[in-house]
Formats: sequence, structure tokens, C-alpha cells
Amino acid sequence: NPAKEIALPGVNGDTLRLSDLRGKVVLIDFWASWCGPCRRENPNVVAMYKKYNADGFEVFSVSLDKSTDAAKWKAAIEADGLIWPNHVSDLRGWQCAAGIDYGVKSIPFTVLIDAEGKIIATNVRGADLQNQLARIFGH
Repeated sequence: NPAKEIALPGVNGDTLRLSDLRGKVVLIDFWASWCGPCRRENPNVVAMYKKYNADGFEVFSVSLDKSTDAAKWKAAIEADGLIWPNHVSDLRGWQCAAGIDYGVKSIPFTVLIDAEGKIIATNVRGADLQNQLARIFGH
């Protein structure tokens, strides 16, 4: 199945689009600053980004924070060292348009898509994410 387009404001207010990453393997990562399991998974995602970014791997983070937590969202990006540039949120919490489009019922929730924009797997984290990326990139 093709991944649905996501076009949401980034941390600076500019609209970022998932389709701008076509040609790369992308992990769409639905998370929030208040989500303990999400924050505990972040070091693994950072490690995978550092290992595979040069090979064409990107992360597209979609925050389910609310507008009242905008500062906490930005602080969590900094605190967790989420160094990729693709951080988006409409700051509507569980009413996030992208979360609704992807049927997100709990977080963390991830969607791994290939370079053509097709969904490879959902809910990949930890060792599963490491194994999927090692298979894709061959190391």
C-alpha cells in the first residue's frame, strides 16, 4: 500500500511534506513529548538514523502533542537528540490529521516506507527496526 501524504507544520511553522522524502527509506514515527515508551525508544531511532542516514534513511517525526505542549515538544526534540530535520505537528493531540489518516490508536507507532513511498511494515521498534534496516541496506 502507498503511504498517505502527510503535510504538517514543522517546528518553525513551515509545512513539511512526507512526499519530499520520496527516494529515501523513511520511518514515520508517531510520538509525543509526554509518552514514556516513545521517549525510551528515541535513542534507538537516533542510532538507526546515524547508522543509515548516509545510505538514504530518513525519519519523519509526527508529534501528537497539543498546542499547550508546543514548548515541551520542542524541548523533547532537543533533549532526546532527535537530529533529523523532519519534525511536524498540527498540535491537535489525538485529533492530528496524520494520526487519523494512519489509524494511530496508541503511541509509539511507526510506519516504515520504501523509496517508492510504499509501506513495508508498521509498528517496527527496537531490534525489529534494526533488523529491517539491516536487511534493506545490507549492513
